[in-house]
Amino acid sequence: MAYTSSGLSRIGSGGGYAVWIYASEDNLAAVNNSGYFTGEAVNMLNAGDVVMVVDTNASPIALSATVVVSNDGTTVDCGTGLDLSTADAD
Repeated sequence: MAYTSSGLSRIGSGGGYAVWIYASEDNLAAVNNSGYFTGEAVNMLNAGDVVMVVDTNASPIALSATVVVSNDGTTVDCGTGLDLSTADAD
């Protein structure tokens, strides 16, 4: 799939950085590809910002976190990221 602007929301900021949540049918491996975030997101995301990625297509829904590594004004690149989902042990 491709980036959808309706899925990206700023949820906080501090110390010069922002925290975002991005809900999409795409998983972290897709989202962290250089150039995934396009359009207005290029003007919103800055290097050092944290993006919480919610994969709504996973079952159960998966949560991951990544950091914006760079943004040159045309291309946003996010780091490899970390899966924060946990298996339900009960």
